[in-house]
Amino acid sequence: MRSIKLPEPPGSVTGMPEIFDRGISCVVRRAVIIGNGAAGAENQCIGVVRALGLSGNCTIHHVRRPKGGLNYWLRWLPVPVHKKVNYLLQHVQANWLRVPLSRLLKGNDVEPRPSSAERQSPLMSSGAYGLRALALDDRTVPEADAGRIAALAREDVDREGPLLVVASGRDTVSVAAAVKKLAPEATFVIQIQHPRQCIDHFDLIVTPLHDYYALSPMGRQEVPRLLLPWLSPRQPPDKHVVLTIGALHHADASTLRAAASAWQSELAPLAKPLLIVNVGGPTKHCQFGEDLAVELVSALKQVLNTCGSARISFSGRTPAQISNLVTRELGNHPKVYIWDGRGRNPHLGHLAWGDAFVVTADSVSMLSEACSTGKPVYVIGGERCRWKFVAFQKSLRQRGLTRDLTGAEDMRESWSYPPLNDMFDVVKRIRGSLAERGWSLQ
Repeated sequence: MRSIKLPEPPGSVTGMPEIFDRGISCVVRRAVIIGNGAAGAENQCIGVVRALGLSGNCTIHHVRRPKGGLNYWLRWLPVPVHKKVNYLLQHVQANWLRVPLSRLLKGNDVEPRPSSAERQSPLMSSGAYGLRALALDDRTVPEADAGRIAALAREDVDREGPLLVVASGRDTVSVAAAVKKLAPEATFVIQIQHPRQCIDHFDLIVTPLHDYYALSPMGRQEVPRLLLPWLSPRQPPDKHVVLTIGALHHADASTLRAAASAWQSELAPLAKPLLIVNVGGPTKHCQFGEDLAVELVSALKQVLNTCGSARISFSGRTPAQISNLVTRELGNHPKVYIWDGRGRNPHLGHLAWGDAFVVTADSVSMLSEACSTGKPVYVIGGERCRWKFVAFQKSLRQRGLTRDLTGAEDMRESWSYPPLNDMFDVVKRIRGSLAERGWSLQ
């Protein structure tokens, strides 16, 4: 039988039909993370990249705000505007002849010079363990520049495929939106946490349900009517908004298995049940001070009677007076070990080996990670939460994921629930959205 020969399309240089001439340009096989330096935000991006199987071909870029002096009062400005204002002020204060004013206004050569500490240890920030989860080396994390990321997306797109861009945090919104505008045909941009504006500038938005609290009947009652038109978001989520219960993270099953192995020699021999206590710090909508620390210490002294051992960790936001009080009251207890922040971070090991958790109510990330284990999670300080964080705490209790810490608990009596797994739904939606564009993951 004579073989069938496909006709040559008009104007074809290669002699192949267009369907065969597309290469692998529709396959997403690389990713870029745009972070703000905060572990809670960047770990969400890392979790998405890992869940999509792209951690082997991923780079991270940081959005850096100027700090110190008047910059504290300028932090609400968009990052590009903030940088120009900062360097204009520096120019005025320092030396008018050193940098021409025209170059400052154009934004040329105004990138901050890294400090000696940053040059020597670029990953020493609170997000270090998140970055190392991607097996990155100790090269300096580059500045997040929309033009450079867009150029990277367009480079070798036929061979490397489109670029997945994942960003998280308010400071990253303008950069991620600019990348999408500069290279719409070569990028798929995901913004984690609601951008508050320009939601149509992204391919997908991943945000907790409580970000829409202002639209709920209870939320509307808490806001003066005159302020309602200024609230954001002002509209219910549309089809390209993915709602989660908590925060995304990278503490998935494979990560915890690796952490269990890495921390086995140190944590496995500890007396059971092992209680893990994660202490955060006060936030705008969850204010507390030494009063909560006193309450926590009192409750822990009671439940330690039914614990084999306990390990306490503080976050980067924990005020010194709180950590000092807890250390002073429990540091010499024979069942208690308090991590002093030196050496490798035991957080993932604690998630893997802990039998129960006590978490302060301020941290959505720490609560989400603990609830992903399916183990008992006790919350302290929930009554101090305000606004949308009340809705978040309520949603965890209604689903049976958390209980309030009272001090009367018997830690030998365990309880469980279906682990919180927002990532499953997020990955499903990402794959579906890519398919709508005719793209797929490798």
